[in-house]
Amino acid sequence: MGNDSIVLYKLIVLYMLDRVDFTLTNSQISEFILTKGYTNYFTLQEAVNGLIESEFVYVSTIRSSSHYKITDKGEEALSLFENRIPYAIKQDILDYFDNQKINLKNEAEIYSDYSLNESNEYTVTCIIKDRKETLVDLKFNVPTKATAITICDNWRQRSTEVYDYLINQLWVTKSNN
Repeated sequence: MGNDSIVLYKLIVLYMLDRVDFTLTNSQISEFILTKGYTNYFTLQEAVNGLIESEFVYVSTIRSSSHYKITDKGEEALSLFENRIPYAIKQDILDYFDNQKINLKNEAEIYSDYSLNESNEYTVTCIIKDRKETLVDLKFNVPTKATAITICDNWRQRSTEVYDYLINQLWVTKSNN
């Protein structure tokens, strides 16, 4: 397999990341590229790792899955070489996003994670983002991992409710006593 192919896979990944305002998971990127039969999993991982090493892509691990985000350096590289991505592939990517949009956006805009802290408790982080703006970023400590997992699991279903409640409680002006 030629070096040109790996460059194309890197450009496809950069193009995907550049078209969204949020992170994409390894499985979201893999699903698209493997379903289309562009390449195999190992070659794709090689391309992704190359992007991370060149600092074109930033990776973070949230609840044991890798989330990728394009960096400024990656955007620059893409703008120079984007013309090497065939129009048909770009269209495939946009169609894929169209079909998956709801899943992709919700996954990235409402997320939660937990970690063990110095006090041997668990710090839970619950976030709601609207595009690049953070609407809510809650952090609190809980005594057990089980509690942390439950909160993270409930956050997806209840986040809007919690957000509305907080706004209503904190925004309401006190009436004159």
